[in-house]
Amino acid sequence: MIDDPMDRIAAALERLAPAPMAAPDFSGAPAFVWHTAPDRLEPVRDVARVDLDLLIGVDQARDTLLANTTQFARGLPANNALLWGARGMGKSSLVKSVHAKVHAIHEELRIVELHREDLPSVGRLLNLLRDVPYRFILFCDDLSFGHDDAHYKSLKAVLDGGIEGRPDNVVLYATSNRRHLMPRDMIENERGTAINPSEAVEEKVSLSDRFGLWLGFHPCDQDEYLSMIRGYCDAWGVEISDDALRAEAIEWQATRGSRSGRVAWQYFTDLAGRQGVALSKS
Repeated sequence: MIDDPMDRIAAALERLAPAPMAAPDFSGAPAFVWHTAPDRLEPVRDVARVDLDLLIGVDQARDTLLANTTQFARGLPANNALLWGARGMGKSSLVKSVHAKVHAIHEELRIVELHREDLPSVGRLLNLLRDVPYRFILFCDDLSFGHDDAHYKSLKAVLDGGIEGRPDNVVLYATSNRRHLMPRDMIENERGTAINPSEAVEEKVSLSDRFGLWLGFHPCDQDEYLSMIRGYCDAWGVEISDDALRAEAIEWQATRGSRSGRVAWQYFTDLAGRQGVALSKS
């Protein structure tokens, strides 16, 4: 007996289509990374982070994000957050450190890293996180959009939720060097050449308005830069006089042509290596 051709086609498509992914055991790790092709959540048991108290010069952003995250972990209303501003000033470090601080009290809080290039798959990720007894910070680092980039439309699934709504147990924290998630020259160019300039980039620019919290990060001054390094020295037991630290750190900064939290950490890493001090994850 010859099978119905439609039945054979349906069977073939079923073999080709991957089975829907089952939710992993979220109790096994505090953090996960989302990957596609195939879809999977890989556990991260040892998160690369620094202690929250070692983040210098970001007090207001720290307190605001910590309060928001604590509310969320307690099951209370909380906002999506956009951390924007100067490079190397601790935006992503703050997200990871705040998660660790709150997770120590509210153990059901998880953080899931979503790479920008995987934004089109965010709907499938949300379906995995929905209706499980955990709270999730969806973390998208270094987020920005360029010309002809439609990935921002996928992000709206998290910020607005569409007809189904964003899961109550998910909040989005994103970092970006750009306040409006796109280059200023791109905004001005599209406004200047469009038939209707006021609407030309409104859809993209308004994306940042959908974040309830905007936390700005600005370049540090020299005193903050030196305080960061001194804090690292105290935390890891690296001994150096104030005069020597100041002279070396300022010279290091000059060779980099910039001053930031990242440059402070790079100098400290070099200093610790010269003194034979191993740096383990805190």
